[in-house]
Amino acid sequence: MKGRHTGKWFMLASAFLTATGQLFWKWGLTEWSYLGIGFVCYGLGAILMIKAFALEKLSVAYPLMCASYVFALIYGHFLLGEEMTLQKLAAVVLLGIGVTLTSVDR
Repeated sequence: MKGRHTGKWFMLASAFLTATGQLFWKWGLTEWSYLGIGFVCYGLGAILMIKAFALEKLSVAYPLMCASYVFALIYGHFLLGEEMTLQKLAAVVLLGIGVTLTSVDR
């Protein structure tokens, strides 16, 4: 499985899994059974990150990890009841622009 963008997809999946693992760790502060799920998600994310690094240039793959900020913002708002402000949305948009500019490899 080595398409042109496979490493990038692995890194995005890694960002999703590590953010999800951290969400479960947050929930695990009050419900211990969630800690194990968090470790599994985080571990799978780490494995996908290593695979992404094997398939893609570091300077292209690693900036995609900031997608975890997007997932964290979504999790915070919809699952933890945190406020989603215009400032937070603007920050995520700027991160997205930066990632796009750094991860495009010609």
